[in-house]
This record gives sequence, structure tokens and C-alpha cells, in this order.
Amino acid sequence: MRLTNLLVLIIRPIHSSVMSRTIILCLVGTGLWGQNSPYDVFPEAEPPYYRVRYEASKAAQALQFPVKYSVWIPEEIKTLKGIVVHQHGCGEGSCKSGLTGAWDLHWQALARKHECALLSPSYEQPQKANCQLWCDPRNGSGETFLRALKDLGNMSGHPELSKVPWALWGHSGGGHWAGGMSLLYPERVVACWLRSGVPLLEANPERENILPHEWNPAVLQVPMMCNPGTKEGVTVKTGRFARVWSATQRFFSKIRGNHGLIGIAVDPLSAHECGNQRYLAIPWLGACLEARLPEVTGRPLRKMPTSQAWFARVLGDKALLAKEYPGNPTQAVWLPNAKIAQQWMRYVKDTAIPDKTPPPAPFGLQVTGNRISWQAEADFESGISHFIIRKNGKVIGQVPENPANRFGRPLFQGLQYSDTPVQPLAKMEFIDPNSEDAGQYEIISVNTVGLLSGN
Repeated sequence: MRLTNLLVLIIRPIHSSVMSRTIILCLVGTGLWGQNSPYDVFPEAEPPYYRVRYEASKAAQALQFPVKYSVWIPEEIKTLKGIVVHQHGCGEGSCKSGLTGAWDLHWQALARKHECALLSPSYEQPQKANCQLWCDPRNGSGETFLRALKDLGNMSGHPELSKVPWALWGHSGGGHWAGGMSLLYPERVVACWLRSGVPLLEANPERENILPHEWNPAVLQVPMMCNPGTKEGVTVKTGRFARVWSATQRFFSKIRGNHGLIGIAVDPLSAHECGNQRYLAIPWLGACLEARLPEVTGRPLRKMPTSQAWFARVLGDKALLAKEYPGNPTQAVWLPNAKIAQQWMRYVKDTAIPDKTPPPAPFGLQVTGNRISWQAEADFESGISHFIIRKNGKVIGQVPENPANRFGRPLFQGLQYSDTPVQPLAKMEFIDPNSEDAGQYEIISVNTVGLLSGN
């Protein structure tokens, strides 16, 4: 969708057995309600996708930028248990990537598995504006987020959206935001993944524009993982993002020094881009969701079990069962269980986490003339790299023809800097140049480690 001089505001229904109504309000012109490039191009939000947008506020301490919140809700889920929040970083390039976050098939697999929604904000920050005006949730983005959950819950017929807990993922400034929300609302946060960004717990004279958060001991119950790139001050000591590592160390030391449930997983290949982190972040968040979500929606989060924890040395590559770890536990990387520990050990080596399970088979195959279309769910462990198209048992094509991803493993949907699909969204379709020849079609899903689905 592209908006220029015409803004279409759709107020979707509160679902009920009595009535369902959609109100469409058209505002013509380029006044207050206009949307500026690059935030005026985004996917259509038809159920099971929903979107709300709020204009910038003029009130002090309120959000100073417009923002869209897009959410995907699994159609088969009657009552949600939680929300997976995928939060982009600072600057126009990263902020606009949030426009497609809810459409990411791999992150949807995490949400679906744990009966959660997948929500992705997109703050319409001008390139040179102060990112702290949104990435510090105390500057209005926290309250606007809560407002969006209520409005999206009413719009989608899932009013529980405003009450269920959150699994937070944030990149760069999004890490500041996710960590800040964990400090402000620890009772709502299942777990928090901090890619290349953490909030401050103490004032930093070198970064006076970033205000520290007040210490909240309840945050020690929230599982956290810090995930900097090695070129952000670990092995490369200079450059724009070289301070990420020192900030991560200070944050980690404060939390872990007080027996908080926090780890560090240094990406051995990347700088500030997200790389292959999703292949550890998704199972790590999944382990936390499985352990902490209440069996009945509305009840408090369960305490994260620690009896199966593993420890590892910061910047090490070997993890041990906690009771076997010889070092100081308050300085050790905390990992929730043996499976995550094994994945962590491979990730910090080369990010090539292995996967022995094939992806789900595509479904809903339709043939209309020479156009073949289908649907598919992503492999939870390894996502979708591409699809193979067969006709009468013979391979006739591949979608995409040449899968690529300059930030990591090739993905069907592509990958932007802040870990979201590229626009326009990839379509599950193939044009058969020889459709006049009768035949039977088969679609094979291939995950990012090369495993093939059944057909």
C-alpha cells in the first residue's frame, strides 16, 4: 500500500455475535494526517492481520512521532496466551523495516507454537531525529504501546491482547526499548532478547542524551539474552557501534551480579546487522515461553525454573551444567536448559545451528491457468529458504529462483537490516511457462539448512 494525498483510515470491528461493522473514513489532503516517505509504503492489513496508527502527540512526555502497530493473530487460536513483540531499531532504514515484521513467517511459527500474537511497531522517526524520543519507553512509547494493545484487541475480537504477557525482541534502539519495558513492567515480560542494544542502569557521561533507568529488582526474574555482534567492540574496537560491547558488559554485570537470569551470545560474524541471530533467538524465546506462560490466560507468569540451567564463560564457547561449572556463577552466561546450551555453543562458534527436522509441507495448492499458488508455514527451527516446484515428478522451477540474503542465510521472504521481510512481500506463486501440458503439481518447502518437506 502507498499513501500520498489520500489517507484511508479503517476502523475495524469489535467482533460479536450481534453485528460486525467496518467504518471507512477518507481524509483528503496532506495535512496533519499525512504519512511521509518511507513510511507510506506498507502491506495491506486484512485479517488475520490488523493495524492501528497514531499521530504524534504535542503533549509533554508523550510520544513525539507517529507510529503504526501491526499484529498477526493465528486464526485457529480462540484465546491468546501472549504476544511476541518484534521491535526495530533507530533511524529511517530500521524504523521502516518494522512495517513488515508481523508478516515474518519464521517469527509467526514461534508465535503460533505458543498461542501468541506477533506484533511489530514502526515508529515514523525522521532520520536525524533523536531516537530516544521513542526508544526510551518513558517518553510516551510505553503508554502508546499499551493503548495499541487495547485498540488492536477490540479491533480483532481478542480483548485479552491488552492483558497477556509479552516476549520482547529488540534491535539496537529496540533493545533499549525492550530492556526499558522489562524494567518498567517486569511482571508482564516473559523474556527479553537484546540485539545490539541495552538500556542504561547508570548515567554515562559519554552519552548524556540517554537517561538511565531506575533499578527494579523484579527484573531479575525476567530471562534476558544480550546479543551483540563481534564487530561492535568485541573484536573490532573502533567504528560507529564499538560502544555496544562496553554497554552490554555493564548491563550484564549489574543483572548477573545480582543473580539475574541473563546471558550473552556474541554473534561471531556480524557488526550491527542482525545476521543469523533468529536461529538462536527464536528457540531461546520459545524455551522461555514454554516455561513461563500460565496455563490459564490471565494468571501471573510462572517463575522461570533454574534447576536445569547451564553456565558458560563470557566470550567462551563451552557451556556446562550449572552444578558442574567451576567459575563464579554471578559472572557466567546463564542458559535455561541443555538444548539451548547446545545451540548457544554452536551459535557463538559460527551461527550454523544444526537442524535435523524437515519443514512442514505446503498446503492449499491452487492452479488457475498458468498460475500455481500455495500456502506454507515456516519451519520453527530454520525458517523457509525457498520452494521447489515439481510437475509430474520433474522439477520445473524454484521460488525464489535465486534465494539471497546479504545479512545471513538465504530466506524466502528476504531479510532487512532489522530482521524483517523485504518489501514487496514475497508471494507463494509460480507461473508455469508450459501450462498447456497437463500434469500434477507438487510444492516442496526447503528450510535454511537444506532439508526438504514432504509434498
